[in-house]
Amino acid sequence: MKIVIIGSGEIGFHLSKMLSEEKHDVTVLDHDTDTLQKVNEHCDVLTIEGEGTSIKDLLSAGADTADLIVAATDVDEVNMVIAMITKRLGNPRVIARIRNEELCSSDSPLSPSDMGIDVLIHPEEHVAREIVRLIKRAAASELVSLANDRLQLIAIRLDETTTLINKTLQEYDQSLRQPPFRVVAILRGGRTIIPDGSSTFKINDHIFIIARTEDVPQVIASTGRKERAIRHIMIAGGTSTGNRVTNLLSRDESDWRIKLIEPDQEKSLRLASRFRNVLVLHGEPTDPDLLVTEGIASTDAFISVTQDEESNIISCLLAKHLGVNKTVALVSKAEYIPMSQTIGLDAAVNKKLSVTNEIHRQIRHGRVISNYSPYGTDAEIVELQVSEKSRAAGKKVEALKLPPKTLIGAIIKGDQTTIATGKTEIHGGDHVIVFCFPDSLDRVTGYFS
Repeated sequence: MKIVIIGSGEIGFHLSKMLSEEKHDVTVLDHDTDTLQKVNEHCDVLTIEGEGTSIKDLLSAGADTADLIVAATDVDEVNMVIAMITKRLGNPRVIARIRNEELCSSDSPLSPSDMGIDVLIHPEEHVAREIVRLIKRAAASELVSLANDRLQLIAIRLDETTTLINKTLQEYDQSLRQPPFRVVAILRGGRTIIPDGSSTFKINDHIFIIARTEDVPQVIASTGRKERAIRHIMIAGGTSTGNRVTNLLSRDESDWRIKLIEPDQEKSLRLASRFRNVLVLHGEPTDPDLLVTEGIASTDAFISVTQDEESNIISCLLAKHLGVNKTVALVSKAEYIPMSQTIGLDAAVNKKLSVTNEIHRQIRHGRVISNYSPYGTDAEIVELQVSEKSRAAGKKVEALKLPPKTLIGAIIKGDQTTIATGKTEIHGGDHVIVFCFPDSLDRVTGYFS
């Protein structure tokens, strides 16, 4: 696929890296020579220096013949102009990153299509929904819904309380015959491992497990991690992300007690008038006296989403030290995610990676139903449709000649969802959930096509 990305910031960089590894024909356009140089050093793409709002520069980048345009600059207005120009140039599909809440709302006088946008990506909305999912599944450090929510990929950090330390995957599998599950990856010291039966679990490993949604609580319990009921939630930061998280949680039917901490007094007053069922506090989320006074000891979950990522990490560590069961920190640097998990945080989320994953999902087409790149890993989990004429049709999983370090986690046959084993048969029309590395994704996709 021929793709033009306008904007070589973190979103453009991560997206370029993903797509180039999948052998797409990618061109990146930006006026910033430094960020373009970074893209050139790490990605096999064509980079062009120029302005995203210049018709001449867009044509030079091949925007008129591209299959897809991604407007990923840091300025909403620039992305909107890019979308309108490229749509007029005849581009069939345009994805744009827009942060303006008024333009994203359902009652906006302008719809995305009015601006030439086929898919509108809102960073704060995506990361807020991700945080809420993590809060609802307290023991997980990451949670991804697959196959229309019939399956879930859960990430669990193995600490000293878990029962799996020094056990092999085969021993774990034998100890839990039911419900069915599949460990598809282990993240250890920043390295992604596709495991086999002899793989041994170590302390501080992050293990990624696929299971049916209804079986997730039992699978989590089998690791020794306990799913504790969450009732009291404290949110640090009345930012755009904090507002959205607070709004989503306060509208949920769960009986949650929510406190929101905001350092700016005027802003805290506005938030208090907006959220009637939320206690808004004025103060610093890194102030231990404030946290203790406001009942941090009885808080079940602490979410820090201020503009300062160091403050988010410190306040979450402080909350963890004071006995909070679940902590979630918003970080701006993707490199901080593996580090935050090793120092004791339960989960870290990143807006740019969240947006990159969402754009990546939108780019997929044909027999690729969906895909996701778990935080901190070098791998992808992909849902593929099996063609009747594919080499996989009519074969058992153990007979497939897939690329190395490729693992099938589950198979969906109509309304039936099956966790895959070596004896599971695959047929045309099935959907398969595959865990693999980006450099083998084309071969994996071709195998099932």
